Amino acid sequence: MSLPPGFIDELRTRLSLSQVVGRKVMWDTKKSNQGRGDMWAPCPFHQEKSASFHVDDRKGFYYCFGCHAKGDAISFVRETENVDFMEAIRILAAEAGLPMPERDPRAQEKADTRTELAEVMEQAVQHFRLNLQTAAAGPARDYLTRRGLSPEAQARWDIGFAPDQGGVLAALTAKGVPQKLVIDAGLAATSDRGGAPYDRFRGRIMFPIRDARGRAIAFGGRAMDPNAKAKYYNSPETALFDKSRTLYNVQNARTAAGRGQPLVVAEGYMDVIALSEAGFEAAVAPLGTAVTEHHLHMLWRIAPEPIVALDGDTAGLRAAMRVIDLALPLLAAGQSLRFAVMPAGLDPDDVIKGQGRDAMQAILDAAIPMVNLLWQRETEGRVFDSPERRAALDKALRDKIRLIADPSIRSHYGEAIKEMRWDLFRTRKPQNKAFTPRKAQKWNPKAQPWERDLSPVATNKRSILGAGAADESHMREAVILATLIATPAALPAFVAPLELMDCADPDHARLRDAILRCAEDADLTAHLHACVGEEAVARLLTQRDVALTSGLRKPGDLDFARRCLAESFAKLTAARALPREVSEAVEDVDAADEGLTWRLGEAVRAVAKSSQIGGENNAEIVIAENGFGMDKSERAAFDAILQALTIAKPPRGPK
Repeated sequence: MSLPPGFIDELRTRLSLSQVVGRKVMWDTKKSNQGRGDMWAPCPFHQEKSASFHVDDRKGFYYCFGCHAKGDAISFVRETENVDFMEAIRILAAEAGLPMPERDPRAQEKADTRTELAEVMEQAVQHFRLNLQTAAAGPARDYLTRRGLSPEAQARWDIGFAPDQGGVLAALTAKGVPQKLVIDAGLAATSDRGGAPYDRFRGRIMFPIRDARGRAIAFGGRAMDPNAKAKYYNSPETALFDKSRTLYNVQNARTAAGRGQPLVVAEGYMDVIALSEAGFEAAVAPLGTAVTEHHLHMLWRIAPEPIVALDGDTAGLRAAMRVIDLALPLLAAGQSLRFAVMPAGLDPDDVIKGQGRDAMQAILDAAIPMVNLLWQRETEGRVFDSPERRAALDKALRDKIRLIADPSIRSHYGEAIKEMRWDLFRTRKPQNKAFTPRKAQKWNPKAQPWERDLSPVATNKRSILGAGAADESHMREAVILATLIATPAALPAFVAPLELMDCADPDHARLRDAILRCAEDADLTAHLHACVGEEAVARLLTQRDVALTSGLRKPGDLDFARRCLAESFAKLTAARALPREVSEAVEDVDAADEGLTWRLGEAVRAVAKSSQIGGENNAEIVIAENGFGMDKSERAAFDAILQALTIAKPPRGPK
């Protein structure tokens, strides 16, 4: 049975040699380098303990330094499965999900036709190369010089020229090439209205497009006329050329990537040529189409993590976003993409010409993982100042992550997105003054911030406020954290206040951060042990007051946990607002005499006493004018403070 042309190439594109060999060997993880496709294992063809069997995944060959066995994926299957050539092809096709072609008696005839077309294309390459040296090509040579391409570089890339008159159709038919072959090769066409065939490429600089075997299979033409309908024009699809399965410069890029160079995906011919001439030889570009699924498989066959370096304009960024959506379902372990963001309005050619090779190297070195660009797409330029907007962001990201087929990668993407989400909402400026974050300090209720000021007013504050409010706030923090540990299902409803809870105790701050980072469906206790240690968790949960007053009393009771959290957050807010408001009020009092100090002190102590944690509180909660929640006894004590301040300093009336 004859296989159709290109079938084996497609098979090799879809499967890496390490995938095929990996079914039969155990890789030596210390000696192997999966990122570079450099894999080592004990040889499956002879008995040994050392890892002398080498697989070069990029070149697609294996070699044993012990028994000297060598070959490719097909020969490996033939030797290990003891099958003939066609059966080995069937095994590999099934593994790659590629259907075996039907028996085709005309396969040899098709192969002969493709060979003829490839010969016609090579003749066309030489014809266009010669035309570049003619007088008619003067403007084309000047353009190439302005773009920084020397005559030597033009020769390396086989760049040519198609004149307006006396084109390739006449030249090739004069040499005896049948007119039909010239048309079938995509070099000429016939009008829909009939008439003589005409050249497809006229007045254009010609860039030959070669396949992975180095054969010329198509052309790309750059118009010299600024008013041309299409600036760039590619060959039509032919028996040789399928643009959705072809990358410009793929053969040279495969060789360079095998030497360890990063694989860079650019947008056009000139970008690829500029990158290669600057030393980035593993550069490729799609041809007149967006990146396709076939392109991604080809790229991953060459390198596990290609760098997409599209133009730094709106169209380039849109193209990058389309690549993300296409790649997500195809991700696998060690198989992803990175994105190099070009400066606004520039492409790789512009960067190299204007800023030099080092600038391009710096941009490639700074390429970001695909998950970061996905996050940027969903968040850039948007404001998340309401629960509804944040919920919409969560839904959009969940929908994208669900596209990933590999469960391990899907899990890691979820964790990475959760980290970025936490950073975004944790560092944003809070809207509620009562929860304004401050840098965490070592917990010490005897050394509160206002005690660092030795002014007379500060002395009055110290005598008024004392350390009781700080003790009570510290306990409220502990109650909140313990309740969430006892009932993790209550977390989603309290993410916002927890994010804004300013913990003075560093242990509390670390526990808070770890709880926020933990997925709702994870084992929270195990997660906390891994993040902050078992000792820190045990120290929190074994405090007597915490055990008696938090959700630890009824672990897993969602309703009880929600009531406990709602009350604790409200009291914590009120307790922290009181010192600030009293301090501000005392600042405004002209004469803070001993009587005022005594009255304020008694009032504050009443608030502290009414807020003491002493068991489940079923008192009715009253919402104050400033939005803080407190029960009736707290409200009465707080009113006493305000009354004391009013007596000391009556409101000023109009003059």
